[in-house]
Amino acid sequence: MILSGKEIKNKMGNEIIIEPFNESQLNPNSYNLRLHNELLIYEDEVLDMKKVNDTKKIIIPEEGIILKPGRLYLGRTVEYTKTNKYVPMLEGRSSIGRLGLFIHVTAGFGDVGFSGFWTLEIFCVQPIRIYPNVEVCQIYYHSIEGDYKCYSSGKYQNNKGIQPSLLYKDFK
Repeated sequence: MILSGKEIKNKMGNEIIIEPFNESQLNPNSYNLRLHNELLIYEDEVLDMKKVNDTKKIIIPEEGIILKPGRLYLGRTVEYTKTNKYVPMLEGRSSIGRLGLFIHVTAGFGDVGFSGFWTLEIFCVQPIRIYPNVEVCQIYYHSIEGDYKCYSSGKYQNNKGIQPSLLYKDFK
């Protein structure tokens, strides 16, 4: 079952944390999250799953920045989220998708117990100007049935910023 917007609001501060929380970002069954002003891009043309891939930070100015097709940009949400009771899910907003901007290419499924900022895998099909603090995606919450253990992996838990892939740790 997916929580309604009203239920998300009722659970705020207890079973769901979204900081900062702004009621104007609440939808009938989700909450809009905003794009932070930082992006990361990988510096190498060829990425290697078994090693740390170097990144470069880009700041999105208030007047915006133009993203180029064929390049992966990593961003993050302004909002920090946490829940130990629900499965958080992330989807791009339809208005953003209709501009050919994909906000999370593959990683919209969160684990119950995840705590941190969401790293966004951003890709565009044609050049597009983006801006900081734009509501680019939405988080929604599924209930979970049965016994479960909260997410506690050291890879992405309690992150403080954009996180490039840490897949190389799986090969150790």
